[in-house]
Amino acid sequence: MSEFVTLEVESGVGTIRLDRPPMNAFSRQVQEELKASAEEATRRADVRAVVVYGGEKVFAAGADIKEMTAMSYSDVAPVARRLSACFGAISEIPKPTVAAITGYALGGGMEVALGCDRRVCGDNAKLGQPEILLGIIPGGGGTQRMARLIGPSRAKDLIFTGRMVGAEEALAIGLVDQVVPADEVYAAARSWAEQFATGPAVALAAAKKAIDGGLDVDLRSGLDLEAELFAALFATEDRTAGMTSFVEKGPGKATFSGR
Repeated sequence: MSEFVTLEVESGVGTIRLDRPPMNAFSRQVQEELKASAEEATRRADVRAVVVYGGEKVFAAGADIKEMTAMSYSDVAPVARRLSACFGAISEIPKPTVAAITGYALGGGMEVALGCDRRVCGDNAKLGQPEILLGIIPGGGGTQRMARLIGPSRAKDLIFTGRMVGAEEALAIGLVDQVVPADEVYAAARSWAEQFATGPAVALAAAKKAIDGGLDVDLRSGLDLEAELFAALFATEDRTAGMTSFVEKGPGKATFSGR
């Protein structure tokens, strides 16, 4: 049973809750629990979308530095890819995901948020990758996902300087997608996720796979991936339901089974 990371499910939306006061620091235990919760959300048919939430005061302020201080190269080298896998586990969920960010999202916390499809933050949020100030670089996907999201120049600025950005700057550079009052963060993130709770789950997974997979290959390969996924959806119940409903009732009235 997880001690610091839980998955709570209500009405088709799963909330992955980080709860390691005071700052939700990512010890190795928390990293593994995050990965386990992401895998559970992937398996469960009753989870159609996911909110990642650190609570009312903080999203996550990064790795457990006290734990890392005692580690040497020989300790880190064998497990570096595991670190990336744990922090990136949210990105592997084949369902719409949204980070609900209050307070600090730094280091590993920022990397977890970057793994989501959308980021909603409070007007009190502070975001960044301050690892350079410790003499290291982001090791959980930050250099790769941030550069893909906001471009290499802006990513280098944040990663080279280690500076934090506030909510409005984060919105302006595309690091987050929506800014709301701090006490409305979870509700806003959940509202976005709820629209997919009864949606065409197989098509949503295909759309996510096509977009994410296409970013890592050339255009021709991306188009081939899209074509393959497009064709495969014609074997699903949701495609039949969606097209039949459109013909008989008009757009936007289909009921989907998720198969």
